[in-house]
Amino acid sequence: MTAQKVLQLSDLTQDTAVRIEVDGVAIAVVLDGQGEVHAIGDTCTHGDISLADGFVEGDSLECWAHGSAFSLRTGRPLNLPAYEPVPVYEVTIDGDDILIDPAVTKAVN
Repeated sequence: MTAQKVLQLSDLTQDTAVRIEVDGVAIAVVLDGQGEVHAIGDTCTHGDISLADGFVEGDSLECWAHGSAFSLRTGRPLNLPAYEPVPVYEVTIDGDDILIDPAVTKAVN
């Protein structure tokens, strides 16, 4: 599978998540305060809640329901009650286009 155009940079608002679905995979896309675009799995691993409805703070996305925050860079939960990470997807920027391949996740140490 190859990366697909999912949004344009102009579709994003800084520090706000947008939920998209690519090939049946729910992804939260975030433009952080430093201008970097992140793509992480949209479903909180603690509860079946959309992370895109949550709050962006720095380089994390917090689930609105129970307060677990996930690193936008690694997908790891930063606090309880979640303890399982969410996937982090490679993002390619081509001009104003944001491209993501839902089959390719970042290898995070």
